[in-house]
Amino acid sequence: MGTWINFVNLLALISFVSMLDKLNIVKQRFDEVSDLIIQPDVIADQKRYVGLTKEYKDLKELVEKRDTYITLTENIAEAEEIIADGSDAEMVEMAKMQLEEAKEQLPALEEEIKYLLIPKDPEDGKNVVMEIRAGTGGDEASIFAGDLQRMYQKYCDSKGWNTSIMDFNEGTSGGFKEIIMEVNGEDVYGTLKFEAGVHRVQRVPQTETQGRVHTSAATVIVLPEAEEFDVELDMSEVRIERTTSTGPGGQSVNTTYSAIKLHHEPTGMIVSCQDQKSSHKNLEKAKKVLRSRLYERELEKKMAADSAKRKSMVSSGDRSAKVRTYNYPQGRVTDHRIGLTLYDLQNIVNGDIQKIIDELMLAENTEKLKEANEIF
Repeated sequence: MGTWINFVNLLALISFVSMLDKLNIVKQRFDEVSDLIIQPDVIADQKRYVGLTKEYKDLKELVEKRDTYITLTENIAEAEEIIADGSDAEMVEMAKMQLEEAKEQLPALEEEIKYLLIPKDPEDGKNVVMEIRAGTGGDEASIFAGDLQRMYQKYCDSKGWNTSIMDFNEGTSGGFKEIIMEVNGEDVYGTLKFEAGVHRVQRVPQTETQGRVHTSAATVIVLPEAEEFDVELDMSEVRIERTTSTGPGGQSVNTTYSAIKLHHEPTGMIVSCQDQKSSHKNLEKAKKVLRSRLYERELEKKMAADSAKRKSMVSSGDRSAKVRTYNYPQGRVTDHRIGLTLYDLQNIVNGDIQKIIDELMLAENTEKLKEANEIF
């Protein structure tokens, strides 16, 4: 994917080249990639093959837009030629209709192409590890963390994504002090990355007897799942601790040493996994979480060096940023990054968060298009 990012960045920098010239360069690269992904030596190199197939998918969409763009521009040129000739009144009338239709479609198509030429975040297509942790608010914060996990579970189910609980620490009055879940599907990180940050709830807690509204919080962390070739995990630097599992699961789970805790000595990171009966499966899942956390550290360094990323408040990934408030007395949900307020709390907490994510994506894409228009 890195090749594609660099390739498109190069196109963006060449501002004096016409859009059609840029699309022709894309077509040339598409033909090259089409040939590469069927070569035996490329297929044998898993990292390179995965990167090229992702690039092929992105380029294919641009090539299809190129074909449409060429058709429209040719229709415009043909219509203008017929109108200029003027010898056949009926043909001139048809040409005027063709010209008007093509000119109506062209601006929207050009905006689509500009957006597609903007380098995509290479992480967007990845699966995620989502961590939800209770913050301020005591038992109510744990209950709220549980509500968020259920909200995301229902949303993922509606998208047809597969989810798996990797580890959890239950709250004393319900919910979770911490829960980690894995989500697998199409463009998962590109969708769920907008959920990262501090979520607040304002309501009368279940544990409150005097009916006062309290504010509690939970932190949502969304990590792009690291492939084995993204992060090389040196197991000689990891201490493995095996313990019995806690919580529900029956005698076979709670009496055998199937739970895994990994201690990463260089960073001090500790990762636990206890959802599987098999110690081996828990170990593999724990390694996946650890690898994703290490990968995120590297991504944060890259984002810190990327001024364009820093400007984006929508997907900054800042864990301390207050992103959303769920106000139960007023039945409203407010996303503070874009000033969006919806009076649809019950549906939202039951998993209907697509409308919020769509608005966040629109805000980010609008910013990208604004930057692109400065280049084109």
